[in-house]
Amino acid sequence: MAGGGAGVADLRGPGFLSSEPTELKAALAREARALGFDCIGITEPGTIESAGQRFLEFIASGGHGDMDWLAAQPERRVDPRGLWADVRSVIMLGVNYGPDSDPLTILKERTRAAISVYAQGDDYHDLIKKRLKALARWLVAAAPSEVKVFVDTAAVMEKPLAQTAHLGWQGKHTNLVSREFGSWLFLGAIYTTLDLPRDGAEIDHCGSCRACLDICPTSAFPAPYRLDARRCISYLTIEKKGPIPREFRKAIGNRIYGCDDCLAACPWNKFAQEGREARLAARDELRAPSLAELARLDDAAFRALFTKSPVKRIGRDRFLRNVLIAIGNSGEMALAEEARRLLEDASPLVRGAAVWALGQLVGRSEFDAMKSAAMSAERDEGVRQEWHTAA
Repeated sequence: MAGGGAGVADLRGPGFLSSEPTELKAALAREARALGFDCIGITEPGTIESAGQRFLEFIASGGHGDMDWLAAQPERRVDPRGLWADVRSVIMLGVNYGPDSDPLTILKERTRAAISVYAQGDDYHDLIKKRLKALARWLVAAAPSEVKVFVDTAAVMEKPLAQTAHLGWQGKHTNLVSREFGSWLFLGAIYTTLDLPRDGAEIDHCGSCRACLDICPTSAFPAPYRLDARRCISYLTIEKKGPIPREFRKAIGNRIYGCDDCLAACPWNKFAQEGREARLAARDELRAPSLAELARLDDAAFRALFTKSPVKRIGRDRFLRNVLIAIGNSGEMALAEEARRLLEDASPLVRGAAVWALGQLVGRSEFDAMKSAAMSAERDEGVRQEWHTAA
């Protein structure tokens, strides 16, 4: 990355930075906080060997499901030097996105949709990457070097690196936990060729607590510190491309994008703070949207509602699949009409989910009558199978 950019003028005036590494690190931390990062730590690339081994075991077990990108070139993920041989220090940064209310409350409102806290505001990838680039430009100007920035979309094991950089520790649910911010940190990384002073690794403070494991609706944790993504509601509603396996549909409840249960259950959240970045705060229209209104979204309306939101990435068809699972779990007969209307949707994925929802809401004779009328025109084998097994 080329030098120049933010902070160059200051480097030549009263704010000139010493080349002494400790002073450079302190100035870097000040600049990071000025840019909106809530925490920063530095580690070296060779610190996550055990985490890398656990990752390889996770892939070998098939626990990553359809996320083939996780299994591609694992050597680039298990050691930062596999991604960039010249890296000498890893700067880990966090942005707090703590919610302003209990994210589990929405689960009781069965006619409304639960969207994961992280997806109720603007897409964090865009916001954090801009800040990372700004901080990286400052660093290059302060101490000539090469840098690379990453936020969640590259082969970087952010959580183990964050633990060795003292930002928090990986809890039994495999997510990062911070003593200061609880479960609610977005992570970003800057790889640099500079040798910077390291921070000591954070220790595990989970103790005997099992709150995150016990609350999981789909038993996605075969053991503490192990996740089977194929059972995880976040995976099922976001990463899973086809129909959601029938065995998990009831447990999904009204969660239409992600799941916060294991994060919200952590006792360390008693120290959490509400996020200070307005663009990451929940939009009013995404806090508890009506399932009926969401079910009526065509592609243009879907894109408009989720502008700048990570939800837009899954597309309208997968999104409506999730909405229909929630409708089927609502127990609200008035929502059956929304599912009935979507039996004629162009997407087989949506039609199949509509069949399942109706199978949960309407009586047997009514369902059989709809089945008889629909099966003669239905050509998709997956949808036909839903009709055979839905009720």
